[in-house]
This record gives sequence, structure tokens and C-alpha cells, in this order.
Amino acid sequence: MHRNRFLAVGSLALSMLLASLGTSIANVALPTLTDAFGASFHAVQWVVLAYLLAITVAIVSAGRLGDLAGHRRVLLGGIALFTAAAALCAAAPTLGTLIAARAAQGLGAAVLMALTMALVREAVPAESTGRAMGLLGTTSAVGTALGPSLGGVLIAGPGWRAIFAVMVPLGLLNLVLAGRRLPADRVRATLGLRRFDRVGTLLLGGTLAAYALAVTIGGHTIALLAIAAAGTASFLYAETKVASPLVRLGEFRDRLVSGSLAMNALVPTVMMTTLVVGPFYLARSLGLGAAAVGLVMSIGPVASALSGVPAGRLVDRRGARAMVTAGLVAMAGGCAGLVVLPAWWGAAGYVAGLVLLTPGYQLFLAANNTAVMVGAGPDRRGVVAGMLNLSRNLGLITGASVMGALFAAASSTVDVATASPGAVATGMRVTFAVAAGLIAVATAVSVIRSAAPAVPAVSPALPR
Repeated sequence: MHRNRFLAVGSLALSMLLASLGTSIANVALPTLTDAFGASFHAVQWVVLAYLLAITVAIVSAGRLGDLAGHRRVLLGGIALFTAAAALCAAAPTLGTLIAARAAQGLGAAVLMALTMALVREAVPAESTGRAMGLLGTTSAVGTALGPSLGGVLIAGPGWRAIFAVMVPLGLLNLVLAGRRLPADRVRATLGLRRFDRVGTLLLGGTLAAYALAVTIGGHTIALLAIAAAGTASFLYAETKVASPLVRLGEFRDRLVSGSLAMNALVPTVMMTTLVVGPFYLARSLGLGAAAVGLVMSIGPVASALSGVPAGRLVDRRGARAMVTAGLVAMAGGCAGLVVLPAWWGAAGYVAGLVLLTPGYQLFLAANNTAVMVGAGPDRRGVVAGMLNLSRNLGLITGASVMGALFAAASSTVDVATASPGAVATGMRVTFAVAAGLIAVATAVSVIRSAAPAVPAVSPALPR
């Protein structure tokens, strides 16, 4: 029994690894793709954007589909789609085909990300949920850290097609492992599909696409934000008119759910700051070479990968709500360290801040996800997991845009690449000071949420 549970969780961890690897491995190939297809950098950027947009647009709907048609069944379909799309990416004859295949791969990744979290509660007992969530966080960090280095090796050897081909055997292994070891569904697919909220899905997808495009590519930002605002209003209205809504609006009155989603959007915004600000500060202000910058930047993902499972164990032993606050306090200390310590110790001070910030983030993620998923009923786990992942993705893309703009403004320049070392250092300190303020807001939300009634350790089995 223990071995079956271990293999079931292993299949979920592999699903999360594939989704994160698909995100990070393609970035390193963009310069190669411009030469391979004779295309502009703006055009090949869509190889990355198509994948990220598909995840953002589809992740809540993927979770809800799993609730209605069966978590295991839909996850297997998502793995199959992800793997087939990876094979098509590897064989793509044109850039357009590659972008379309990457969008399809992103749809598969949305299923993987939403339903791995939903299936944790069915694969392990409640008292081990934190440990399993920590393992998912570890594999996600490993995939993110492994992607650029693995991609670079494959491009230098077999070529750019190999970065997609390598995911095919991993996907097939995941399909076999998940098919054999995950618990069977207790829901009839035909009944579930008839209850699927198609109108809500289209409205939410269009709204999220408009917002994501507004904060990533620019050019028509105001118009896209207006479309997103109108889409949000239309979606909220539509959800009050259907018998089986994609998102039950009443769930947002629950302080546990609404507070977790708010924190899950704020905290990734801060983590994105390290990726946006870090390279410029290390190179322009501290004068590090490219290799040294890469080494320092890799410390964050490595610390994240090493701290995921220990964070999950802490959650199981100390309780999810207390560990949410503990993780946020550690993150606030890390942000404060990044404001102060680099001025004293240079790169060593920056590393010290990262080593406190990143494990705090993993502790927050494991605790926050556990607190919500333990209390989610079996018929809502998929959509709740989807909303958690969506809030995290929106935090990341918003952080890339907003914190990047703040960094440039605080550096008193339009183009950070041409700013003086002193200006870049000032911009870095101001940006991480604001990041510390965001963590303080998240901590206040955590305290308010803690006043909500406690959720039961094991939610009752609901009729499907």
C-alpha cells in the first residue's frame, strides 16, 4: 500500500515537473529559433507566450472539467495532449506550426498543473498533504531550474528540436505511471460533461487572455484592459445565471479561500521581482560577468528545490495556517535583506537575502495550498486548485510588468540597461522595499484569514 501511494505521488510530481519544464526550457532556444526560421525576435517570443497564455486561460476550466468528468480521467487526457503536442513541436516545419503546437502543449500543461494538486487529496491521507504539496513545489522548482541548462546542452548537441523531443518519453512514462497508480474516478464522464459551464469558460478565457496580453506584450494596453474589465463583469453576471457555474461566487465569501487567493497573487509578484531586478543589479551595479550572474541567479531555484519537502513536513507537523504566516515572515526578512545587505557585502549580501526569501516562499506555498485543498470538497478540488494556480500565474505576469516598471522608474531611467551602477542600486533597493510592503499586506491577510472558522481535516465525501 505504501509503495502504491509513493508511486501515485511520484506520477503527480512528474506531471508538475513536465509542466514547469515546458515553461522554462524554451526560453533559451529563442535566439536559435530566430535563425532557424528567419524570423524576428518578436515573432519567436510567441513560442513562449503561447504556452503561458494557454495555461493562464485554461487552468480554471481544466480544474472544473476534472471535477465533473473525473480527476484521473482528465489528467490522463492532459498528459496525452501535452506529450503529443511536444512531439509536434519537435517536428514543426514552420514557426506558425510550432507556436500552435506550443499553445496545445500549454492546454495540456494547464490540466497537469490543476489536477496534480486536486489528486493529492485522493492519493495521500490528510495528515500527509503538506509533505505531498512540498514535493510538488520541489519538482516545480527543479523543472524551472533544469530547463535552461538542459535546453542549452540539447541545443548545442542535437539541436533545438531535441528540447521538445526530450519531453515525449517523459510524458509517455508519466501516462503509464499515472494510469496504473492513481485512484480510479468515482464520477461518470457523460453526466459531468453535460454540466460543464461552456459560456462561463469562454468568458473567463477571453477575459484572462486580454489581461495577460495587456501586461505582457503592450501596444494596446488600455484597450485590452478595458476588454478584460468588461469580460470580468460579463463573467460575474453569467455565473449567477447557470445551474452549475464554473466558479461559485459564494466561495469568495469564505475568508479561507479568498484570503488564500489574494496572498497567492501578491507573493509570486514579489518572487518575480528577483528575476526582473536581479540580473540587471548583479551585472550593472555589481559588475559581475555573465557566468557569475547565472550562478547567483541559480541559487534561488536550487534553494527552492531543496526546501520544498522539508517545508511540507513542517506544514504537516505545525499546521498549515501557522506555517503560512511563518513563510511570509521569512519572505519579509529576505526582502529586507535584499534592501540592506548587498550595500554591505555585495553579491554575498544578495545571496543571503535570496537564501532567506526562497525557502520562505516554498513554506508559504506548501502551507497555503494545503490549507485550501484539505478543506475543498471532492466535487470542487479541481476548480479550487485551478484558481490557486491561476492567481499564482497572474501574480507572476503582473509582477514582471509592474515591478519591472517600478524598477525602471526608481532607477530614474527609461532604459535600465543604460542606467548608471548607482542608479540601478537605488532602483533595486526601492523595488525590494515595495516588495517587502506587499509581503506585509499578505501577512495582514493571513492574520485576518486565521480568524476564520477552522476547516475540518478531512472533508466529507460528497455525491458526484
